[in-house]
Amino acid sequence: MSEVYANRRSRLRDHFTAAGAAAALVTHPANVRYLAAAAPQGAALLLGGCEDLLVCAGPLDDRPGEGRPDESLRVHALPGPGADPAVTAAGLAAAQGSDSLAVEEHHLTVSRHRGLAAGAPALRLTDLGGAVEQLRVVKDEEEISCLRIGAEIGDQALGELLESILVGRTERHLALELERRLVDHGADGPAFPTSVATGPNAGRRGHRPTDRRVEEGDFLSVCLGATYRGYRCEIGRTFVIGTSPADWQIELYDLVFAAQRAGRESLAPGAAYRDVDRAARQVLDSAGYAQALPPLSGHGVGLEIDEDPQLAPAAMGKLDACVPVTVEPGVHLPGRGGVRIDDTLVVRPEADGGPELLTITTKELLAL
Repeated sequence: MSEVYANRRSRLRDHFTAAGAAAALVTHPANVRYLAAAAPQGAALLLGGCEDLLVCAGPLDDRPGEGRPDESLRVHALPGPGADPAVTAAGLAAAQGSDSLAVEEHHLTVSRHRGLAAGAPALRLTDLGGAVEQLRVVKDEEEISCLRIGAEIGDQALGELLESILVGRTERHLALELERRLVDHGADGPAFPTSVATGPNAGRRGHRPTDRRVEEGDFLSVCLGATYRGYRCEIGRTFVIGTSPADWQIELYDLVFAAQRAGRESLAPGAAYRDVDRAARQVLDSAGYAQALPPLSGHGVGLEIDEDPQLAPAAMGKLDACVPVTVEPGVHLPGRGGVRIDDTLVVRPEADGGPELLTITTKELLAL
């Protein structure tokens, strides 16, 4: 695996040297992990000069899912608290003879940027931009394997919940149980705070669980995800509680399901981000739900739960093979309820069977 991380760093080095920088400083934790195999709290990764260094605020820990740094990196552990690894790394770059340093301005605070300038005044600071994020968009098969296992864990946790008695339990209780089940099945932890919305709460986009209890006839909308070896994916499903669905529930569910299927079927290498969004959105828009739609119908996943690409109306760019994305259209009707169906898939060419569905829990409208 060391060769994988060395190759990633080499690709980034080609980028920043072509832009005229002698060295680069990576501080965004997901980017550090992508390039170094681990991202200890507050760590900074220095590329360039004599060698690549992972500068840490203290001794490495062994927290579950954190991993160990790539063995080809030299780890520079600071002796105690108080020192900033990024400022130390900048000083080391200057000591190695670098005259310029590309930094992730989108991640640095103003005060930290000033600290870098003061700590290594001879360095010319430039912006690395989102270069690492762009490298992360296309996943290798090892990364996809981690996402696939995370999806299996999410499916298991959700499937077990559906077999239990739900009426009378609170949204908060169900969310906590789902997160416990994720860990029980091998997840590092939840990929994001689990969402459970019942009845009228399902009509609120971005709802966080409350003490509302599940009632007969409710829509139950659940969105959860597992983190496995740092990689995060998600699944969202909507069900009806206790009785046969009402006509309006069936109609709304079938509409969202049709939109989600249209989005999934449009995933292919070369497809424009906004065309995937349009495929899902126009199904709901044509039924008169334009005002109830979310700002995007999907996004990339990986070391972060929300990363590039963004499947949105104004998004620029085209999909590549081996890019994992969510397709998650929904309609939320305030005070009444709503439906969201969310899958994680990997873009594959038609010759390889088309998009690979990672989250396989049934999308049939079940009455639980």
